[in-house]
Amino acid sequence: MIIRLTNTDYSRPDLKLTVTLKKMRKTLFILSIASLTLSCGSMKKTGLMSKTNEKSASDWTPLFDGKTTSGWHTYGKTTVGSAWKVQDNAIYLDTADKANGGDIITDQEFDNFHLKYEWKIATNGNSGVIFYINEDTAKFQYPWNTGLEMQVLDNNGHPDAKIIKHRAGDLYDLIASSSEPVKAAGEWNMAEIISNDGKLEFRLNGVSTVNTVLWDDNWRSLVAGSKFATMAGFGTFKSGKIGLQDHGDPVWYRNIVIKKL
Repeated sequence: MIIRLTNTDYSRPDLKLTVTLKKMRKTLFILSIASLTLSCGSMKKTGLMSKTNEKSASDWTPLFDGKTTSGWHTYGKTTVGSAWKVQDNAIYLDTADKANGGDIITDQEFDNFHLKYEWKIATNGNSGVIFYINEDTAKFQYPWNTGLEMQVLDNNGHPDAKIIKHRAGDLYDLIASSSEPVKAAGEWNMAEIISNDGKLEFRLNGVSTVNTVLWDDNWRSLVAGSKFATMAGFGTFKSGKIGLQDHGDPVWYRNIVIKKL
């Protein structure tokens, strides 16, 4: 480093040294600030200065641990029927054990949430994920007496596929999917249900398929024109449990996680 001194009385060595030290300190200070700025920029790029990603990851809660049916029970009971088995990090319905099936639901209730899960269905199969279930079995015999359903279906084989609003990704019997990015039977699909302050969105394999508003006059008209019109509690609850439907066909679910909104 070369530091030039001007307007300095070189006849005084002490003055020369003092001026030189002051300029050196100033230069070092500027270099330190520049170095710190570059370091901070690098940290921002690598995420070291932000907790956003860590916080976002911690917001998601598994509803299925990949090993057990802990946190779930058969609707109206305290345990899960033996027809629901766990294998290869997935929970699936073994239809050979028909007597011990039934819809299973979460122990917890949820209001505003973002749910993610993967599903695959057997050839010609039918199932669904139901939410906002009210488990008052004295009033409601089945989860679908109160809860809304994102349809799980083999669109190429099951007879329900011939009915509009009954196909995979539909808000069952209420709103048809705007598109059908569903995969063939036996292949895994990624699905999402987002419900926040009455705004409902379905996503299937990364594509938004349904968008609507719950509990307003238009919603009540939709329900009145559906197969649920005579069910007094259907689609009225703003919090409830989440269920996996036993429709009598083999179905698999995995990577079920939820984030409260």
